Amino acid sequence: MRIDPTTYRMVQPGRTGSVALVAGLIGIVLCVLAYAADADRFFHSYLVAFAFWLAIGLGTLFFVMLHHLTSAVWSVVIRRMAESLMAALPLMVVFFIPLVFGADSLYRWSQPEAVALDTILENKALYFGSGFFLIRAVLYFAIWYLLSRSLWRASLRQDAGHNLDLVKRFRRISAVGMILLAFTATFAAIDWLMSLDPHWYSTIFGVYYGAGAMLAAVVALTLLALHLRSQDVLRKEITVEHYHDLGKLLFAFMILWAYMSFSQYFLIWYANIPEETEWFKHRWAGIWKPLSLTVVIGHFGIPFLALMSRPAKRNLAVLAFFSLWLLLMRWLDLYWIVMPTTETKSSSLSWIDIPPMLAIGGIFIWFAWRHFAAHPVVPVGDPNLTASMEFINRY
Repeated sequence: MRIDPTTYRMVQPGRTGSVALVAGLIGIVLCVLAYAADADRFFHSYLVAFAFWLAIGLGTLFFVMLHHLTSAVWSVVIRRMAESLMAALPLMVVFFIPLVFGADSLYRWSQPEAVALDTILENKALYFGSGFFLIRAVLYFAIWYLLSRSLWRASLRQDAGHNLDLVKRFRRISAVGMILLAFTATFAAIDWLMSLDPHWYSTIFGVYYGAGAMLAAVVALTLLALHLRSQDVLRKEITVEHYHDLGKLLFAFMILWAYMSFSQYFLIWYANIPEETEWFKHRWAGIWKPLSLTVVIGHFGIPFLALMSRPAKRNLAVLAFFSLWLLLMRWLDLYWIVMPTTETKSSSLSWIDIPPMLAIGGIFIWFAWRHFAAHPVVPVGDPNLTASMEFINRY
């Protein structure tokens, strides 16, 4: 892998994209076998993988819009990486199609016989009716596509020459986009994850998923920057100062996720309303109890203590380890949300969990890498690029 130091374009893009594509194609073949082996388990595993990679796309879209709204300087040098991951969001439309066909396995509200015997499901039938469900999904994806595409095209136009009109355009899109993203991500999380148990509800579930998406985005950016560094790309441009700020965001969004998780649990525990507590009771019984403790300790306790100090955030080996660790915990958190709703309610891991992650992840990374490698790897037209490269973290 090599870039032209004057234009910052990829001269030799390396094998990252091709390896990801091969992994994705292998994953697709294995998905067929997994579906044949156990369709119900496959669709639940597929939903975990879909929600995992969607979170990275939504989180990086949030990161780019936050960058523009705050006129951040330090993050200019890593903005193109975030934009490339964000640009893969439209691809998730294709990966949503299997969930439509697997709705009967995933959602009780899509089963007419279950609705007929359940008053609560009857009352929610209008909202969760398959027609309205699909209309909302189309709306979510349309908004995400327009936001990501508009920001991506404006960024490429800036490469050709900076002007103030583009800065205003970035901010206008981001100001409206933040509101639209908050609403659509919240309702998507309710539709695709919370409704797995249609009797249960949480008023902050969307924020809970959103906090995890923000964390996943920072993890992905950290790992991508470290991967480029290992290939001697942007080694001088992305310094320990930038990694320090990524470490601070990692720490902050991890705490935000923990705060939202605890708030959701504490309020439901305190109110002690049966239809709310049942969801947590499920996950605190039998074989699910150790997994619940693993999510609490692994997703918050251990990384909180490890990343608290300033030296830890500036240590690339520590950042690399805990980025991978938190990536695993993000998957485990989604697994913990989805899997208790399977017919068997088994928490045991299965080979069926692997193919969807390979299929969606491989194609997602390949698609994002194509965007990244086809253009300058940093926004060369941004007037703050030099200042970003020379950034010094004072805190």
